[in-house]
Amino acid sequence: MAEIRPLHTLRYDLASVGGLDAVIAPPYDVIDAERRAALVARSPFNVVEVDLPEPATGGGDPYMHATTLLEAWRQAGVLVREREPALWALAQDFVAPDGTRHTRRGFFARVRVEDYGAGRIRPHERTHPGPKEDRLRLTRATRTNLSPIFSLFDDPAGEAWSALEPATAQEPFATATDDDGVENRLWRIGEESAIAAVSRALADRELLIADGHHRYETARLYAQEIGGEGEHRYVLMFLCALSDPGLAVFPTHRLLSGLDESRQQAIREVATRDFEVEQVDRSQIEPPADPGRVAFGYMDSFHRQAYRLTLKDPGVAAAALPERSGAYRSLDTAVLEALVLRGALGLSEYDIADQRSVSYAKSTPAALEAVESGAVDAAFFMRATPIEQVRAVAAAGESMPPKSTFFYPKVPTGLVFSPLE
Repeated sequence: MAEIRPLHTLRYDLASVGGLDAVIAPPYDVIDAERRAALVARSPFNVVEVDLPEPATGGGDPYMHATTLLEAWRQAGVLVREREPALWALAQDFVAPDGTRHTRRGFFARVRVEDYGAGRIRPHERTHPGPKEDRLRLTRATRTNLSPIFSLFDDPAGEAWSALEPATAQEPFATATDDDGVENRLWRIGEESAIAAVSRALADRELLIADGHHRYETARLYAQEIGGEGEHRYVLMFLCALSDPGLAVFPTHRLLSGLDESRQQAIREVATRDFEVEQVDRSQIEPPADPGRVAFGYMDSFHRQAYRLTLKDPGVAAAALPERSGAYRSLDTAVLEALVLRGALGLSEYDIADQRSVSYAKSTPAALEAVESGAVDAAFFMRATPIEQVRAVAAAGESMPPKSTFFYPKVPTGLVFSPLE
């Protein structure tokens, strides 16, 4: 059962920073050095300075730099701590790749940290130790949840948003437009009746983590480390209903490098043995939705011919993944990983996690450009994983391969924070 509580919010003082546009950032794990520098150039108070810290000039501990800077911002009034608890409603207006406009709605709250399990909180993707150690060290230093976890819940009647929606008829507390053109509108909701209604709506609901698995597992470790009861037993989450009309899932394409002749031959052998192989126009390289069959597109940088690969027989996936559920075996990403990445190419789970020989592209044009320019040797073009499949795999107690889902848009870091003491 999900325990939802309002935030004792730490937030930017809008008058001090001149609005949120210059101080928000994407989640830390999608920011490279160039983008980080661009964000810091916008404002010395950009959240990357504490959420993705670098040591001060001359070296030192980046985590100490983060906590020192966070405290300095609080002392200077750049950040303010609110006395009264509140939920924060967020509406994100965005344009999908097909040009249609959408609005995704949800809210920020504190959620009690629980072990994974039925009726509580479920993951949907695998995690690895490196990012968890980084986030744990940052949490120890700052004693603050800086970046929210994005989770989903079942609410077919829309009870949670119905409790929050009246407040959204007013002017937003703040707005911020990110680098992708997503307009974020934020409302503070402190009314006890609305908070109680949201808590009731989610009291018996299971939460499915959409984005932020490493941060959630860090929160579990931190809560155990501190022990006892207190703010550290809760974690900052953005919660969105599975039935929300703006909930969008896009694919993440696989880019391959280091393909010598033997590896290329191994891919060809698996393709002709296990798949129906069809030449298609490059505009059709991303297969159409068909939940009954596993399929993905393929192109290499030498021939530059687009192909569609469709699994001949579900029994092939069953033989390759004998310990897995039927839901897992129906995932395009899982079959690709089992038969090609781990089978034909011999990559380990850690190779895939560390992006050794495999990297990712968020859009079909970007993946095509990478192949046709020769920046990578080949690419597999994936379909979006339907949310029903995500739920089915999670319900089976399994975690999907990394980058099986791309929930868009990202939830920015910097809208609200949650202190842990």
